[in-house]
Amino acid sequence: MEQPNLVLTVLEETFNIHRLASDSSLPEAISECDFYSLSKTADELSLVCPEHLAVKSEKHSLDWKCLKVAGPLDFKLTGILAGITDVLAKEKISVFAISTFDTDYILIKKQNLTNAVSALERAGYQIN
Repeated sequence: MEQPNLVLTVLEETFNIHRLASDSSLPEAISECDFYSLSKTADELSLVCPEHLAVKSEKHSLDWKCLKVAGPLDFKLTGILAGITDVLAKEKISVFAISTFDTDYILIKKQNLTNAVSALERAGYQIN
């Protein structure tokens, strides 16, 4: 599923993914971060934040790089994440995906970034 003219940017920062108790409070410094993502359910609070931020969490996964899809994306578009994750799945690269109102973000373990970028470029994506 090729997406013409899609541009992906590798964010400079390295990120960590945390699982916190659903009633946890967030570090005050989170509001100063250029990018973070927070998802809450009845069971958990998931936080993606820059690695330099000190977070006490139940579980965590370290060293993630982030690809940002150039946006804003129209809600009528389909298959954007599917196309990207299909390319990465063929390379056996797992992802942590985040969607916002304007665009999508795909987190990839730092050690897989070079292979991910190469695979996406071969599939026709432009990487900045």
